[in-house]
Amino acid sequence: MGVTVIVAYRPKPGREAELEALVREHVPCLRTLGLVTERPAQAMRAKDGTIVEIFEWQDGAIEAAHNSSRVAELWERFGNACDYVPLRELPEAEAMFAQFESMAL
Repeated sequence: MGVTVIVAYRPKPGREAELEALVREHVPCLRTLGLVTERPAQAMRAKDGTIVEIFEWQDGAIEAAHNSSRVAELWERFGNACDYVPLRELPEAEAMFAQFESMAL
């Protein structure tokens, strides 16, 4: 079994469309490199525009991702388009049943 992660990306001003495109590119890139499982990824948007992504790493793949130049380039583009934020910063996370707008990947 892999490791499921939930990550929140808050777009930098004016970078919303760029971030959305990166999220759509992210898991397919990782999958091409054999780093994530075939479990379908999910993406959703918080009311403030933050995008939440859920996907599953292959066992041991997180370290491999940090050693991949292709992944480093992709993550650099993420860093230019967004800030990573803890889930607890999203008002939705305070609710018993957090609700987000679904996004197509």
